[in-house]
Amino acid sequence: MRKKIIAGNWKMNKTAGDARSLVADIMKLSVDASKAHVIIIPPQVYLSEFGSLSKANGVSIGAQNSYPKNEGAFTGEVSAYILKSLGVEYCLVGHSERRKYFGEADLDCLEKVNALLEQGLTPILCVGEELSVREEGKHFDHVKKQLLAVLTSVTPTELTKIIIAYEPVWAIGTGKTATTQQASEMHSYIRQLISDQFDAKIASQVYVLYGGSVNDANAKELMSANDIDGVLVGGASLIFTSFEKIISAVKS
Repeated sequence: MRKKIIAGNWKMNKTAGDARSLVADIMKLSVDASKAHVIIIPPQVYLSEFGSLSKANGVSIGAQNSYPKNEGAFTGEVSAYILKSLGVEYCLVGHSERRKYFGEADLDCLEKVNALLEQGLTPILCVGEELSVREEGKHFDHVKKQLLAVLTSVTPTELTKIIIAYEPVWAIGTGKTATTQQASEMHSYIRQLISDQFDAKIASQVYVLYGGSVNDANAKELMSANDIDGVLVGGASLIFTSFEKIISAVKS
């Protein structure tokens, strides 16, 4: 049985002092490693400090972005090679905000996934549709295209080292959340797509998270749905009391 993953994406938030305080509080939590795994994904500037906390109390550190080259004249970028040296274990790839604001395309996602896997880091590949796509009934095709851009270029073993996060773009930071049925349908579709591309055994080993205005009021219901292996939390991960309740939802 797959344990639940609770990943908190801080995005571009928290001063150094506030970040340290929040991490200190999270590290005090008692997380049952047999049931849940917590990943903190702070701004890049804090990774060197928080990376040393990796795996402590069932908590790991992730990065929000990476560059597919190991080293070189790429001002402002941080590579998987460097992230590994900091104790980082996970990294987001293709988050909707990266796709929207920075033009990150499917090919970019593939290059980043390959670079992360090469360094032994776990990519968290984000996929999801805009509201207009869902209203046109093309959300399954849209997610399929995003996924196949990566799935067709990795081995079965590599795939089991990738986490997929479904984030309906229309539900990110809007206060709207996909219904449990909508989320479960997409997660089931993703797992079936993996099964078709590889096989059912491989599909059963891949973690698929839900992200999109997850909070302490809806996390438990979402995580109880079929094929939802955890949550990628945005704003609620910045508030300790809310994030604590989301983690506790795994136990209850």
